[in-house]
Amino acid sequence: MKYTWWIFQILLILVSFFFFLFGIDLLIAAYGLGDPFSFIMTFFAASFILLISTALVITFLIKMIRVFRRVRNHQ
Repeated sequence: MKYTWWIFQILLILVSFFFFLFGIDLLIAAYGLGDPFSFIMTFFAASFILLISTALVITFLIKMIRVFRRVRNHQ
């Protein structure tokens, strides 16, 4: 039961990293579009996906580090 939280956090990091890679792929694909409106909309959508996924990865990592330090100091 005590490892469930760690596994869940790792899964969340992996999902966030997948969306990070998807945002990079979408950003690269935006430069291949011919329509300026489609480029702008795709570019900002990809940037937003990158921003959110990066923030989530950092948040989950900080949370895991804090819990690890508490567990290590508590023993």
